[in-house]
Amino acid sequence: MPQKILVIDDELDMLMLLRMIIEDNTDYEVETTNNPSEALKMVTENDYDLVISDLKMPGMDGLELCDEVKDITPDLPLIMITAYGSLETADEAMKKGVADFITKPFRKDSILFTMNRVLELARVKRENIELKERLGEQST
Repeated sequence: MPQKILVIDDELDMLMLLRMIIEDNTDYEVETTNNPSEALKMVTENDYDLVISDLKMPGMDGLELCDEVKDITPDLPLIMITAYGSLETADEAMKKGVADFITKPFRKDSILFTMNRVLELARVKRENIELKERLGEQST
């Protein structure tokens, strides 16, 4: 079953570009929205393996969205993308649980590498938790 990625950006051109990059170079399923409120509804109703979000969006910025997503699914990895990157913003994003921070313009190889690395790390964390649970069950 392919992994599902949700991409959120208020710029429709960026949504189309990210969808094209991901779908043309991976077997991941991609869903997109330009509305952060709709994104929260989608996260509540669907199982995603990764969220990629723009930082600057009207109504709710990416850091606020991150807080809301983490309330719904704490282990869901997020990648933040922005044209307005600063060390302070990246630091704040990482403290909120963002897995990685990418600045626009980005290269196709960079976004694909980052996605694969974040998804692999999430997989290893899940496996580690499952193994610890199994070991705990065997020792009782």
